[in-house]
Amino acid sequence: MGLVVMMLGLALFFAAHMFTTQRDARAQAIAKLGEGTYKILYSLVSLAGLALIIWGFAHYRSSGWIDVWSPPKAMKHITLALMLPAVVLVVASYLRGRIYATLKHPMLAGIKLWAAAHLLANGDLGSIILFGSFLAWAVYDRITLKHRTDAGGPPIPVGGVTNDLIAVGVGVVAYLALAFAFHPVVIGVPVVGV
Repeated sequence: MGLVVMMLGLALFFAAHMFTTQRDARAQAIAKLGEGTYKILYSLVSLAGLALIIWGFAHYRSSGWIDVWSPPKAMKHITLALMLPAVVLVVASYLRGRIYATLKHPMLAGIKLWAAAHLLANGDLGSIILFGSFLAWAVYDRITLKHRTDAGGPPIPVGGVTNDLIAVGVGVVAYLALAFAFHPVVIGVPVVGV
C-alpha cells in the first residue's frame, strides 16, 4: 500500500514539474489562469505529491520493505561523503556565485548527486524507485533546459567568491543538521556512527 501511495505521489509531483518543461503549454496555462493562479495550482499539486511521497515511503519502510540487493557497508560512508557537496550545490543555487556561474544549474547537480548517493546506500525497492525517479527527473530537466528558448524572467545577479564561501558555510551547517538531526529524527535512520 505504501509503495503504491509513494508512486502516486511521485507521479503527481513529477507531472507538475515536467509540465513546466513544456514551455508552450505552460505559457498557455498562465495566459488562461493568470500567473498567480497557475503558481498556486502548481504549488498545491507539488505539495500534494510530496505529502504522498513522504507518507507512502514512511508506510512502506514500516510495513512493506522489499530488499533487492544488499549494498556493502562502505557505500553508506561514500553516500555520507557525497552528501556534503550535494547540499552545498543546492545552497549555491540560491547564493549565486562562481559555483552557480560554472555549473549553471547547481540545484539539479545537487539533486542528481543526492539521488545517486542514496541509490548507492539503499538496496530496497522503495528507495530504488524513490531516488531513481529523482535522478531521472533531474537528468531530464537538465536536458530540457538546454532546449528552452525563454529566459524565464529577469536575470538574477551573480555574485563573486564571497557568495561561494557563504554557500559552503551554510551548506556545511545544513549538512550537519541533516546528518545529526533531520535524518535520524525525521527519517528514523541514523547516518553517523553506523
